[in-house]
Amino acid sequence: MAQHRLLPRQYMVLGLVSLCAPLGDSCLSRGMSKLPAITLAHPASLIAAIFTPWIAVGIVLLIGFFASYLTALSWADLTFVLPATGFGNVVIALLSRFWLHEAISPARWAGIVLITVGVGFVAQGPSLTERPEDGVNAPAETEQPAPEEQVR
Repeated sequence: MAQHRLLPRQYMVLGLVSLCAPLGDSCLSRGMSKLPAITLAHPASLIAAIFTPWIAVGIVLLIGFFASYLTALSWADLTFVLPATGFGNVVIALLSRFWLHEAISPARWAGIVLITVGVGFVAQGPSLTERPEDGVNAPAETEQPAPEEQVR
């Protein structure tokens, strides 16, 4: 079975998937840290938060993530695309530590390293499952019960 090769623009889409989500989440966090606590019992404050600059930028970045994620799913399997987004964990950790000034425990850093190693393993495999054209492994047709077995 030949391995499916990615085109440069497909690598760019995966890069957008891996960058837009952590950047968007970081912008949301930065924006929300400047606001008082919001509860679902007060939807007006939630709607007002959407229009603050950092949160608006975060929403736009997350829309970019979603668009690039859908694009990637159109030409690659979920089992390839979802783990490939794992690189975003490294980006979010770096942004959280150095931009948002959050503390990150050694256990979290170890988890990020493990996820990154796992992404490396997934990247070695094919991005798309090759399916035989002859229908040998096609799912069996569902059988209809005989007329006397049908429930009325």
